[in-house]
Amino acid sequence: VQLQASGGGLVQAGGSLRLSCAASGRTFSSYVMGWFRQAPGKEREFVAAINWRGRSTYYVDSVKGRFTISRDNAKNTVYLQMNSLTPEDTAVYYCAATSHYYNDYDKYDSWGQGTEVTVSS
Repeated sequence: VQLQASGGGLVQAGGSLRLSCAASGRTFSSYVMGWFRQAPGKEREFVAAINWRGRSTYYVDSVKGRFTISRDNAKNTVYLQMNSLTPEDTAVYYCAATSHYYNDYDKYDSWGQGTEVTVSS
C-alpha cells in the first residue's frame, strides 16, 4: 500500500491540527495503521495506531487524551486529530501500515512521506 500524509503546519500552543493519510490499494482495510513522529535530533517514536476495523486504538502516554486516531476504510484514509498541542509535539509525522501487531514497530513496511508539524509557544 502507498501512503501520503498531509495536514501538517504551524500552530500555536493549545491549538489543533488534523493529519490525514491517504492510502492507495484495495487492501487498506486489512492493515493496522500507525502514526509516528520524529522531532529534530531525536529518534522516531510511535504515536498512535488503530486496528483494521477501527475498534481498537493505541497511544503513547504523552498524547493520551489529546490525540485521536481514526480511520475511514471507505475512503482509504486514516486521521490523527491533535488537540492541545504543545511545542514538544513539534516533529515530522509519518503514517505507516503493518499487517502485524501494532507494537511490532519494525514490522511497519509501508510509510508515507511525512508531514511537518510545528507548534510555537
